[in-house]
Amino acid sequence: MKQKEKEEELWSWGAGTEGQLGTTKLEDSHLPQLLPSLALPISQLACGGAHVIALTQGGGGRPCSEVLSWGRGTSGQLGHGDLENCLYPKGISFFERFVVSHVSAGWSHSGFVSGSGRVFTCGDGSFGQLGHGDFQSHCSPVEVLTMGSSDKHVEQIACGMRHSLVLLKGGKKHCLKLTYNLISSIIYFDYLQLQQKNPSSRKQCNWIHSVGSFSISPKDMNAFPRKS
Repeated sequence: MKQKEKEEELWSWGAGTEGQLGTTKLEDSHLPQLLPSLALPISQLACGGAHVIALTQGGGGRPCSEVLSWGRGTSGQLGHGDLENCLYPKGISFFERFVVSHVSAGWSHSGFVSGSGRVFTCGDGSFGQLGHGDFQSHCSPVEVLTMGSSDKHVEQIACGMRHSLVLLKGGKKHCLKLTYNLISSIIYFDYLQLQQKNPSSRKQCNWIHSVGSFSISPKDMNAFPRKS
């Protein structure tokens, strides 16, 4: 007789006055509390300023992955097509026709990567962080058209406070860059070249991360030597 697979558990704690704990209550919690189990196991969690995105895991006889979000939605960052907060994990219907492989939550915007390398963003765009070439905000996911081509297959996205980065297949990074001139403001994804002390030891970057107003994407963990 096969032993029953242990179910995954989802716990949350901390500030909860905008529903980000997913407990259906608008209150803080000083201790970890168990959330009701979801239909599918979770493969990735992303915590933003006051919202959460969860990517469930499909395969193995289970249906395709699902993207859920909850918490503050006043900038459209939940992707539900409105500007409302959500107090519990709710599926983003837009992605019912896509297979999503990676998600990220910024301060008030969100990013999603499909299995085919396409990028979608939603939420606050007042600093150009959505990558659509303007400063518009969106309450439903919108594809970033400059990404996802054959030579720009995206594997990961990292959303910071007011900026975004994507990691391309092969280890290249593109950062959402804001450039001002006297006539217009241009917002676009620009290729980043990391500087290394020893060029002969180049390695592919395999992950990126954004926190607040800075980002990190080490090519070589030797870039972080241990302190003696």
